[in-house]
Amino acid sequence: MPQPSSPILIIGSYVSPYVRKVLACLGVKGLDYLIDPITPFYGNDEFTRLSPLRRIPVLVQGDLALSDSSVICAWLDEQYPDHPLLPTGSPADRARARWLEEFADSRMGEVLIWDLFYQKVVHPAVWGEPGDADRIAHAIDTAIPEALDYLEGELPADGFLFGTLGLADIAIATFFPNARFAGYEVDAQRWPVTVAFVERCLAHPAFAALTPFEQAQIRVRPHERREALLAAGAPLSEKSYGLKTPRAGVMTL
Repeated sequence: MPQPSSPILIIGSYVSPYVRKVLACLGVKGLDYLIDPITPFYGNDEFTRLSPLRRIPVLVQGDLALSDSSVICAWLDEQYPDHPLLPTGSPADRARARWLEEFADSRMGEVLIWDLFYQKVVHPAVWGEPGDADRIAHAIDTAIPEALDYLEGELPADGFLFGTLGLADIAIATFFPNARFAGYEVDAQRWPVTVAFVERCLAHPAFAALTPFEQAQIRVRPHERREALLAAGAPLSEKSYGLKTPRAGVMTL
């Protein structure tokens, strides 16, 4: 695959599921990237200009700046059409892939990230206070099982959704490492199809190549992140949009 004429910069943490989604799609397409591995709470004013909602990931290439993982992945598929992320068969397959991406981005993001991972991991680490215990309990007892029940009826028993690993597979699987970081393991007896599907996706080279960087980052405090990732061999950008202290954004929950 020919590489871009100018570097692709991804702004965002390796541990973010939405950043992981974009990086896995870059991996499927064989595209190189540089990364500024900040969490949005540490973004400076220039980051806010690029991402008005102070969300990650952000893609920067030359004069182009894109926010939102779905927008970025759609642009990647149009700009670099080799190894397409959406199924090439019927319009119905492409529509279903887009729906599963939307379900993952919205519902899986809500219950596994904002209700669980953010409350148990990010909130204490960034703001120095515990997350919402009632919200965590509702997620574990009710909201996550409902989402998993839906996935169990939609995912294939073998292989991937549309033949090869694509956007829909990536969009779903990307949330599950964060569930583990928050101490939540999906019950393989209750949801065997989902567990097996996620493990197949995460074992794919597009995901597996990211695991050492995630592990390097999750073990250290935010101000130690760049050094840990450099030691792990991550392709860090020279410039960073990060601050030393966090600040809330308009989308902070």
